[in-house]
Amino acid sequence: MILEENYTLSNGVEIPKLGLGTWMIDNDEVAEVVKDALEIGYRHIDTAQAYQNESGVGDGIKESDIVREDIFVTTKIAAELKSYGEAAASIDESLKKMGLEYIDLIIIHSPKPWAEFHGEDHYLEGNKEVWKALEEAYQAGKVKAIGLSNFEKVDVENILEYCTVKPMVNQVLAHISNTPHDLIQYSEDNDILVEAYSPMGHGELFKNEKVKEMAEKYDVSIPQLCIRYGLQLGLLPLPKSGNPEHIKSNAEVDFSISEEDMEFLKNMEKIEDYGDASVFPVYGGEM
Repeated sequence: MILEENYTLSNGVEIPKLGLGTWMIDNDEVAEVVKDALEIGYRHIDTAQAYQNESGVGDGIKESDIVREDIFVTTKIAAELKSYGEAAASIDESLKKMGLEYIDLIIIHSPKPWAEFHGEDHYLEGNKEVWKALEEAYQAGKVKAIGLSNFEKVDVENILEYCTVKPMVNQVLAHISNTPHDLIQYSEDNDILVEAYSPMGHGELFKNEKVKEMAEKYDVSIPQLCIRYGLQLGLLPLPKSGNPEHIKSNAEVDFSISEEDMEFLKNMEKIEDYGDASVFPVYGGEM
């Protein structure tokens, strides 16, 4: 059962192979969603400073019947914070908002502020400052693991050349029809686990007839096919849902996609238009 399986990060910390994403779940609703997921068997909850629901996530963890040590909690330093002082203060603020003594994983949400996501400036010096704050929080025991999100190769290289503690994860947009194979390989070559957000392509894959046919072939739902695809690539999928039935169904992925079908899915035509989601920087064009 996938909910009982873990990956091991480069520092030896175990991280559940499937996580619950909480983007766009309101703070006053997220505690109940977290409690539902934990009751179903999830042990990995992913939030961010930018989601503005950290306190609700913390409430859900505290109100659940699961002991804190058995829950893996991730948050992200806001993309706009690119100085040591801002980043260090934000880590303490996240701990305070969530009411936790430590956070399992903190990552830099983006190498660039969202408004400049497609710009030329990679904020190399700013990201080094943020990384310094993360390393210090890690050494102080405030966080068990540290990592990156939305970092391209040049951004990862910048951290690897500078760091004393290597990044343990890189969380990126990765799904059927849009899988950054080169970045995944580069990350894996450097012992960095790749987490995959939006495994259903922000809902666009529900419209894809080839994906629908493949799901029917395996007698699974489209989300189950998408999540299994990520797992078979060695990624850590982070499906987001506020619906308990969907949360449960998303974890029922004990089947295998054949090598031939994996090759087909890996080489599917790329989604060019994410519809309404294209207003968000990660969906609005090439990374």
